[in-house]
Amino acid sequence: MLKERDIDFTYREYTQDPLSRAEIEAALRAMGLGVQDVLRKRDASKHGFSGQESDDVLLDAMAEHPRMLQRPIGLLNGRGALGRPPENLLTLVEG
Repeated sequence: MLKERDIDFTYREYTQDPLSRAEIEAALRAMGLGVQDVLRKRDASKHGFSGQESDDVLLDAMAEHPRMLQRPIGLLNGRGALGRPPENLLTLVEG
């Protein structure tokens, strides 16, 4: 979708280069979202998490198991957007 609109972006392969806990926390602040908002519960359960754990526990788990984190995440100039649906990413460049 971004390519179709000639929007320049850098893709980060999250399974090979996962976000650190600090990066996840910064992305949450940029998006204005909480840990529960970006938790993929199905993937969390595969790693023994119910989703009811504390934010600290879940943040550490997301850093260790990147598939537990909703994606894609777009970041631009201190703002962020969760790409669910993908059109949400356009809010970073349009306004």
